[in-house]
Amino acid sequence: MRTFLYSILLLLFANSCTPDNKNFQIDLQQPELIVKSYKKLSDVIVHDIFSPPVASRIYAYPSIAAYVVLRQENLNYPDLSGRLKGLGKIPQTDPNKTYAYTLSALQAFITVSKNLIFSEDKIEAYRSELYKELDSINIPKDVWDNSINYGDEVAATILSWANQDNYKETRSYPKFSITEEPERWKPTPPSYMESIEPHWNKIRPMVLQASDQFVPLPPTSFSMDKKSVFYTELMEVYEVVKEANTEQKAIASFWDCNPYVMNQTGHVMFATKKITPGGHWIGITGIATEKAKADIMKTLYTYTMVSISLMDAFISCWDEKYRSSLIRPETVINEYIDESWTPTLQTPPFPEHTSGHSVISTAAALVLTAIWGDNFAFDDDVELEYGLPVRSFSSFKDAAQEAAISRLYGGIHYRPAIEYGVDQGEKVGQYIIDKLSIKAY
Repeated sequence: MRTFLYSILLLLFANSCTPDNKNFQIDLQQPELIVKSYKKLSDVIVHDIFSPPVASRIYAYPSIAAYVVLRQENLNYPDLSGRLKGLGKIPQTDPNKTYAYTLSALQAFITVSKNLIFSEDKIEAYRSELYKELDSINIPKDVWDNSINYGDEVAATILSWANQDNYKETRSYPKFSITEEPERWKPTPPSYMESIEPHWNKIRPMVLQASDQFVPLPPTSFSMDKKSVFYTELMEVYEVVKEANTEQKAIASFWDCNPYVMNQTGHVMFATKKITPGGHWIGITGIATEKAKADIMKTLYTYTMVSISLMDAFISCWDEKYRSSLIRPETVINEYIDESWTPTLQTPPFPEHTSGHSVISTAAALVLTAIWGDNFAFDDDVELEYGLPVRSFSSFKDAAQEAAISRLYGGIHYRPAIEYGVDQGEKVGQYIIDKLSIKAY
């Protein structure tokens, strides 16, 4: 009898020393897990020097993979199946098994990310580091295995869907043809790179009906007649750069976001790696969710809706860029006005009209405003790690407006590209908000 009682006491003592994992689901509700996963993805995108349009695609698919997983325990948020072009039903969980949906979402996010970038080792190293941290939560082994397997299943579904968006096919399409027409885009100094992504309008949109759904007003007709509207717009760029004050230069630099900046020292040319315009707005998204102390689902929801808006905004913008194929101010000014003139910013390697910053910033700002409101003030420290000071904004739209006009201060866009780009971004953003029922859940 004493032996039996002793055995029972030993068992009770052992159980009391076993880590309590009853609360592992609660312990996993950390929005920081989402924020730092996006930061890692941004770091890899910068390292691998992806173009702005391609970067937007890289943000979108992992976001959707994680979102459709985590939504399963947050059904008040909108279902994306059938709302995003070509996205069918998402694999369901087994009702007889227990899952840690946060872990599944992270697994789906990381797995999809790894398949879309070059530096797979960096993403894999991040996964190992992250999962070591999660060990302290003491997730039961069966729940861990169920969750990882489910995350992989969703990732496979999203990757299969992504493979049908025409991205791989566009890798082998013809390069952009340079012509001698005076109004047509030509490569710009210092590296004279080929134009990037001339066939991006062939990529399947997320929400838009087609890449040309919101065609903006065309650029002003090219003319070097000093009385022409185009000449006036050209000279505005020329004079703005020559007379730019300290604040205008600071604004231009803050919103540069050009991953193709080339530096030349003698015969040596090297690249300066920078975050893309979309990456900057992903950073702003993280700032907003952390300031608002959003829970993990609303954090991921915000990232996902912004990512979708960025991808479709780039598709819409690039459709116009290669339709109008307008020459950049730097080329015209050097040829006709002043061969020694250089813009404040290095001209990016693609046609001028419309301004990508204007389109994508406006679309992203509208989505963020739909979720967080009109008067969400924030301090933007995204560029701090690139040597630029923090800038403060009274709202997302305030930031988008500054991003847009920064392209004039930088000397790389005429005014119509900025103003028509803002209008284009408003139409894209509002359409996505309406179709996906984006609001403050």
